[in-house]
Amino acid sequence: MSTNPPSAKSSSAALFRPNRLLNRWIERGVKFLFGLFAFISVATTIGIVFTLIFETVEFFKVVSLWRFLTDLQWTPLFANPQFGILVLISATFLTSAIAIAVALPIGLLAAICLSEYAPPKVRNWLKPALEILAGVPSVVFGYFALLLVTPFLQKFIPGLQGFNALSAGLVLGVSIIPLVASLSEDAIYAVPRSLREGSYALGATKQETILDVVLPAALSGIVASFVLAISRAVGETMIVTLAAGQNPNLTLNPLIPIETMTAYIVQVSLGDTPAGSLAYRTIFVVGMTLFLITLVLNIFSFWFVRRFREKYE
Repeated sequence: MSTNPPSAKSSSAALFRPNRLLNRWIERGVKFLFGLFAFISVATTIGIVFTLIFETVEFFKVVSLWRFLTDLQWTPLFANPQFGILVLISATFLTSAIAIAVALPIGLLAAICLSEYAPPKVRNWLKPALEILAGVPSVVFGYFALLLVTPFLQKFIPGLQGFNALSAGLVLGVSIIPLVASLSEDAIYAVPRSLREGSYALGATKQETILDVVLPAALSGIVASFVLAISRAVGETMIVTLAAGQNPNLTLNPLIPIETMTAYIVQVSLGDTPAGSLAYRTIFVVGMTLFLITLVLNIFSFWFVRRFREKYE
């Protein structure tokens, strides 16, 4: 009685069946692990938001929202406290406006240079060198503004005080240039080469191609980089704390000391304010205000990018 040997097909199927089962379990494990990481990120964000909300609610049980929005002084640590958040908001937007005026044009021009004009070898060297600037600690930028930029500006600007919004805003702008330049350069570099070649075929110059074809095609990415840079400027802590001072003044004069929202949080967090007091809860209210401002900026960024893509699709 003879037996037929098993076919090569059946033997190979039996050989690969355990490997397929193992790969299936590995894939499920990887999905679970990635899902766990995503859940931890979301849960952390929710925890932070609820912490701010609980303390903010306790604050507004004592101080009315109208008083919070209309008072023209911010002195929660004084004997006669006043809670005008407009003072801190104006200081934050003053330093951010100066930083944006510095970072956005320089960062965008640097991105255009790297993507459209620089040779590949130069680009491969300049872009990492530019991004090294983003790795400098913000406290170093703060001391740079306080000890070098401010004394230098005082030689040319009479009345410029030791702590001021101007030097803080200028150095803050320098610190966010790599963010604008890197993200904008990625968006410009991602524009298809065929669009450039089509523009050249129609007789357009390089400058006309960049202004009329490349930049509009990369506008969504450029705007996203701008919004992220603005959010970074609004939320910066150490530069404005060290260089702008901690004097809450409702002013648009960049030559005098001011106090931003983040600088106030640092001031109270490092002080002797008792936990649970009204003055202590102000840091959570200021944090919630800062969170809402950055949230609005990010929502605007998502809305603009989506609308721009739908318009050109």
